[in-house]
Amino acid sequence: MSLTASPLQSLLRSRALAALTSPHGVDRYLEQVNPMWAAHEVRARVVSVRRETVGVDTAPVATLTLQPTATWGGHRAGQYVQVGVDLPGSAKRFTRCFSISSAASAPGEQFTLTIRAHDEGQVSSFLVAQAQPGQMIHLSQAMGDFTLTESPATPTINHLVMISGGSGITPVMSMVRTLLRDGYDGRANRKVTFLHYARSPEDQIFAEELAEIAAGDNHVDVHLRYGDRVFSEFELRRLVPDFRDVDTWACGPGGLIELVHAAYGVDVGSAQGSRLRVEFFKPPMTVSGPAEGQVSFSRSGAGAANTGASLLEQAEALGLEPEFGCRMGICFSCTKTKTEGTVRNVVTGAESSLPDEDIQICVSAPVGDCVVDL
Repeated sequence: MSLTASPLQSLLRSRALAALTSPHGVDRYLEQVNPMWAAHEVRARVVSVRRETVGVDTAPVATLTLQPTATWGGHRAGQYVQVGVDLPGSAKRFTRCFSISSAASAPGEQFTLTIRAHDEGQVSSFLVAQAQPGQMIHLSQAMGDFTLTESPATPTINHLVMISGGSGITPVMSMVRTLLRDGYDGRANRKVTFLHYARSPEDQIFAEELAEIAAGDNHVDVHLRYGDRVFSEFELRRLVPDFRDVDTWACGPGGLIELVHAAYGVDVGSAQGSRLRVEFFKPPMTVSGPAEGQVSFSRSGAGAANTGASLLEQAEALGLEPEFGCRMGICFSCTKTKTEGTVRNVVTGAESSLPDEDIQICVSAPVGDCVVDL
């Protein structure tokens, strides 16, 4: 039985069948018969798990190769996907966003996620340590605008710059792999300058593949920096003298992206008039004066003086366990209703005082008194 045939897909997605299978929906029944059958939802089977880092002082990293259901719409290089897993001993599904590390995929094609386990990350730790071939996970469709716009079929740029730090190499690697797979070979003086920062050689993700790329005749210049080597405009200008006029993709920790923004002469949260595209995690906090007021979580009855941290962090400090995913304002897993008060988006600096407003508590910091339905 194939679920890719158009007449069958039309039947499975029909309102009549949805009514017959209410309240669970047709996908619940298909999943019981075969986990790889789906009419609407996206799921994937783990095909293989490969360890990426070997250092004893580094957080473990693994690459999962996934075979998605036919409902997977494919991805563009640089995009991410929300992953849902049912953790052992828990009745709740946990979600987390991960960048896709493989070259751009077509609908239904296999792709890879390269994940670094974090102590506070239940999903990342589970997938890196316990994921096994044959295991099923839940997915969203690919998301995100941090995408590659250059291809051999549409040669619009002579030179590309890629800058990454730590796990930020994942979407950038997807871009480089896409270019190399599709025949990007430096014709017409086109080339890629790839600058990456890692804590140590043992912490380096994709080390063997990067060495092969660096040694190849492919017009991709790889520059790896370890330890205390911090991004600087001086070094970038030495590698690419006209870097501000070159299309650039940068991904990594907030501190790295702040330095990159400064080098390109643009403000954090805005790159208008620039050829710079950025994506970052654990965003830099927007600070404007001392924290004031009280923060109250009405449903639990918890509350305390405002510390200026995000509402998610303040809730956790009070012993609450709100659901969250990316902690970056991407996946919307932490969305809650603010019933009173003003909050500031720590990424953009924008403030809002609307009552009964849905906010992402991972990137919302209270300004004065604030009440959240949590």
